[in-house]
Amino acid sequence: MNLSRVIEPEKMVFGGKCLGKIDSKNVFVPFAIPGEKLEIEITKSFRDYDEGKIVKILEASPKRVLPPCPLYQKCGGCNMMHIEAQFQTELKKGILAELMERAGVKIPQIQTVQGSPLGYRSRFQLNDGGMEGRGSNDIVPIQNCPVAVPKINEWFKSVPMEERPRGRGNLFGNEKAEPELSITMERESGRDLKAYKKMSASEKKKRGKKYIRPRFEGISQEEQCPVCIELCGKKIFFDAQGFFQSNIEVLEKTIPLLTQGISGKNVLDLYSGAGTFSVFLADSFENVVMVERNRGSMVFAEQNMAGKKHESYGISGAEFAKKHASSFVEREGNFSAAIVDPPRSGIEKEALDWLCKSGIPVVKYLSCNPSTQARDIQRLQEAGYKIEDIRLLDFYPQTSHLETLITCILN
Repeated sequence: MNLSRVIEPEKMVFGGKCLGKIDSKNVFVPFAIPGEKLEIEITKSFRDYDEGKIVKILEASPKRVLPPCPLYQKCGGCNMMHIEAQFQTELKKGILAELMERAGVKIPQIQTVQGSPLGYRSRFQLNDGGMEGRGSNDIVPIQNCPVAVPKINEWFKSVPMEERPRGRGNLFGNEKAEPELSITMERESGRDLKAYKKMSASEKKKRGKKYIRPRFEGISQEEQCPVCIELCGKKIFFDAQGFFQSNIEVLEKTIPLLTQGISGKNVLDLYSGAGTFSVFLADSFENVVMVERNRGSMVFAEQNMAGKKHESYGISGAEFAKKHASSFVEREGNFSAAIVDPPRSGIEKEALDWLCKSGIPVVKYLSCNPSTQARDIQRLQEAGYKIEDIRLLDFYPQTSHLETLITCILN
């Protein structure tokens, strides 16, 4: 039996847990707030740290609030809903500053881009019509979600769990979109998928692609996959089965920060996705170069950039750096600016090496993982870049998820 211990967490760390010490050993506690006095139970013990759960709140933080969702801590979505909204942002800024400092990156004061703390989320990943439970494979039925936009909650309310699609899928809804609601399925039933994962390689081969719906050029054959949404006065097409930002309000505030204040002949949109930013960059540059390895996304990027001067490379950033970057610069001249929006793993080594030597005067780096971003920015600083501006983009209130935009200027 685990004995209860008392802890006073000192700070929140990347991932949303709070860190404190018991007998000089680090202990991570979820759903805590720095400065509280808590009675906890150690749930996991490792050589260098322990993990615990709250048994009783002895002294609550004045920033602790009653979560507006009855499924909080059961659903695997939000993990900061017990914290006052503005203080959530302050905690995230502290986490971001520590990550940058640890990487040796000097930053100016962090500014924030925020939207509504509730009713903002347009995109959900569903499993058998519900959400996966926290730390489990249980399916949590959702009838109303406080962070969802009204169009999503209308669907939750009107479609009973037993009538919702089985398996794993994406749900996108927004009044600015056409269609206003899209449901696309990626895989068969989650339970069947578990069995599939346990099969041998030969058994999987016999099953073929039963668990993946057929796609061509990244677009599902389902008619509801293509979606058109109006952003900052422009229409953007994308694949509802792929990735698109969930918080449209904050996205519309971010686009001007990414695209305004820069202009010239050539601009690079590295990891361009469906070309959302390229559409706006085309207003200020003679030529937009898009690099995106997901050719399904590139299909939509071509549609979005129709009639605008651009070049497209349906390859990875690493391949572009190794095989095409130098020849493009020799042919067209250097880039006046670069927008970089990589996956969570950060900029590929070859692409980062090239960027550091490129001489591009302005690099704007949008990231969904500030840990890898800090690593990459440290390299850019070594190459002579200075951080002019850093912003915390609060795309996901009520969660510990961090997105950041850093503008680097070559000294």
